[in-house]
Amino acid sequence: MGGVASSSNGVPVEQKNPETVSKASEQDQKPKKKICCACPETKKLRDECIVQYGEDACTKWIEAHKQCLRAEGFNV
Repeated sequence: MGGVASSSNGVPVEQKNPETVSKASEQDQKPKKKICCACPETKKLRDECIVQYGEDACTKWIEAHKQCLRAEGFNV
C-alpha cells in the first residue's frame, strides 16, 4: 500500500519511517543546560560591555552570545 495503512474506520493513516522519527526527536530535544547557565564566557563579555558602553555599542558580543546559545540548542 506504499506506506499508507487504513485505520479501523477506513481513513488512511500515514506510517512513519523509524529513521525519520529518531532524527526528528534528536533535533527536538531540549538543551541539557538552563539558558542562564549556558555560554558563561560570552555572557560575561556581553554583560560587561553593556554595563560599560550600552547595548547599542555591544552588538558584536550580543550576537556572539546568541550564536553560542543556538549552538547549545536554544532557539533565540
